[in-house]
Amino acid sequence: MPSESPNPFEKAFWVLDASASGAVAEGRSLFDGALSWPVLALREPALAANIATMAAFVERHGMLFAPHGKTTMIPELFRRQLDAGAWAITVATPQQAMVALRTGVPRVLIAHEVLDEPALRALIATRDELRAAGADAELLCFVDSPEGVRTASAAAGASRRGGSFPVLLDVGFVGGRTGVRTVAEALELARIIRAAPALELFGTAGYEGGLTDIPAVRGFLRFLREATEALLEHGLLERAGREGGAPIVSAGGSAYFDVVVSDLAGSWAAEHGVRILLRSGAYVTHDDLDYAERTPFLRVPAEGGLHAALELWAQVVSVPEPGLALVGMGKRDAPFDEGLPVPKLLRRSGRSATGGLEPSSLSGLAETTRLNDQHGHVRFAESLGIRPGDLICFGISHPCTAFDRWRLLPLLDAEDRIVDVLRTYF
Repeated sequence: MPSESPNPFEKAFWVLDASASGAVAEGRSLFDGALSWPVLALREPALAANIATMAAFVERHGMLFAPHGKTTMIPELFRRQLDAGAWAITVATPQQAMVALRTGVPRVLIAHEVLDEPALRALIATRDELRAAGADAELLCFVDSPEGVRTASAAAGASRRGGSFPVLLDVGFVGGRTGVRTVAEALELARIIRAAPALELFGTAGYEGGLTDIPAVRGFLRFLREATEALLEHGLLERAGREGGAPIVSAGGSAYFDVVVSDLAGSWAAEHGVRILLRSGAYVTHDDLDYAERTPFLRVPAEGGLHAALELWAQVVSVPEPGLALVGMGKRDAPFDEGLPVPKLLRRSGRSATGGLEPSSLSGLAETTRLNDQHGHVRFAESLGIRPGDLICFGISHPCTAFDRWRLLPLLDAEDRIVDVLRTYF
C-alpha cells in the first residue's frame, strides 16, 4: 500500500473521494465508479501463481534466484518474491538499487557496471547505515572494464565501515550488450579486480536474452562456462561473500531460463563448485504477446506455466465509422515496443449497476492497429456492435515497459474488488 493518498495528480485514481486505503477497506470494485479510465490493473490470482511457479522451478533445479525488480519497481512485489525464496532482487540502475535498499531488500544486485562514483558511494553508505542499524544489507554490481573496477574500488574504499565490495565479472557476446568478449579479457580483468583494494570477485555473469535462438544461446552459455572455468583454473575465483558461499555464475532472462538449467545448472555447476543465479523478471506478471509466445514453459510444459496478470482497461470514446473504435488509451498508457495491446474482453456500458454485463471475449474479433499519444485505434467485427462508453480490456506485451507509465496500480481479486493499491518507484 502506498504511503501517500491518491490525489488529483494520480492517473486513474484522481476521482476517488477517499484514500486508496479507503477504497480497499470499503471493498470498492474496478467497475463501481471508484476509478477513472484508463486503468492498468494487476490480478492477484495470476500474480500469486506466477511467483509460486518460478519459486518452485528454481528450487527444483537447485539454483539461486534474483528476479529482476526493474520490471515492476514495486517494493511490495519484491517482498513477495523474497518471501517465496528469492536470494536477491536484481536492478538496472543505482536509483533502483537505492529504492530496493531503502524498502528493505536485504541483498541487491545491480546487473550493470556502475561508472557514477558519487552514486555508488551513496549506495555503499546506505548499505553501511542499514547494517549499523542491525538490518541485513548487501550490494553487488557487475564490472566489465578497468574503469568500472577503479570506480567500484574507489567508492568501496571510501566506506567508513570498510569491508569488501563484491562484484561479478560481466561476460558478453559480439554485437550484444555489456561484458568482456574473450576468455583472455576475462582473465585480465579478473586479475585487475583481485588487485583492487576493497573489491571481491564474487563470480561471473552474462545475459543471453538478446539472442534470437537456442543454438546461439547455447553458444554464449558455453563461452560463459569457459570463462568461468579459466578463472577457477587460475585461482581467481574462490569461496565468496560474507556467508562464504561458492562463487556465483549468473544468467537468465525470461526467454531462455530452461536452457540456463540444461547448460549451467546440475552436473556442470556441481563439478566446478559454483552456484547458478537466475535473474528472470518478466515472469511475475507475464504478458499476452511477447513472453506469451517465448516463455520457456512452452518448451517444458511439465515444469509449469505462467499467466498474464496485467489488464489495461480503456473506455471506447468514439465509433466514428463501422468497425472502428477509438479508445482512451495510447502510448502514454501502454507499452508498444514489442507489439500493440491485445483486445481481450468487451464489457458493455450502462447495462447494470456495476457498469455492464459480464465481459465477452474479443479473441479473433478485434485488433489494435495503431496508438496515438492518448488514443488507441481498434478494428472490430461489426457484429459486435461496440458503442461509445463500452469498456475494452487489453492484454499487454512486454511488461518491462508497462509499469513505468503508471504510479499507482490497483490489485484486483477474482471478483474485481480492489484488494490493494501498489505504487511504482521509477
